[in-house]
Amino acid sequence: MSRRNRVLAVVALVGLLGLSGCLGLFGGGSVGDDRLDRAPAGDDYAWNASVDAHITVLSDATFEAVYRVNGSEATLYRPDGLGGRTPLDVRAVRYQYPNGTVINGSTLAARGGVTQNRDEVTVTLPADVEGGRLAFTAGSTPKRFSLPTYVDGSYEVVLPPGRDVSLPVFGQISPGDYDTPVRTDDRDRVHITWGDVTADSVTVQFYQPGDLRILGGLVALAGVVGVGGLLYYRRQIERLRRLREEHGLDVDTDDDDRQGPPPGMG
Repeated sequence: MSRRNRVLAVVALVGLLGLSGCLGLFGGGSVGDDRLDRAPAGDDYAWNASVDAHITVLSDATFEAVYRVNGSEATLYRPDGLGGRTPLDVRAVRYQYPNGTVINGSTLAARGGVTQNRDEVTVTLPADVEGGRLAFTAGSTPKRFSLPTYVDGSYEVVLPPGRDVSLPVFGQISPGDYDTPVRTDDRDRVHITWGDVTADSVTVQFYQPGDLRILGGLVALAGVVGVGGLLYYRRQIERLRRLREEHGLDVDTDDDDRQGPPPGMG
């Protein structure tokens, strides 16, 4: 390889590493006010929840979360599937002081900070207080909520209206030590609570009852198609057998002494 080609290869490699964030060349910075100050995707945040972490999963594959925070900052991320992290797409950020006062995301950024790099979003809390609650909206996936446990303690996950988790395989809950039964409220929403979560993540897979009817219909259709295919196959076999008989090809070779001419030639 010539010197010029080697230089081009190194430049290309550096460019790829930079674009992927591996060298921190595009390592991020402050999150924009327009993103921080958006309105929550659903109802107002559950500031009065009695748990340490309250998550409301919405029908449009987003969720609203409220965490009781301690310390000076919170880091928000998802596993990227390769052993690393990717920043959580937080928006509509709010902070509630211990006295109940709520400030929006841009005010929180001014009094503390909200920054993002290639691994995570870091929320720096106001330095003049201890504790409080941090709330935000972020994206989820249809029929499945999964998120790391940013704080230890009690958790509650509320599913969208009309969803269920009671049927095995289609509905799954992890960790499995939730200490109150799944229940529905007046909006037909399932609530799942844990008294003390120490696992690395909380995951809930859920479904709509209508999904099961659709699946049952597809299974029935597949059965009808399978039976129809079998009958067609048997008819074709029978047709070939009749053709062999008509052309004298359906002979019993056990009685053939191999002395005479082939069938039809005698």
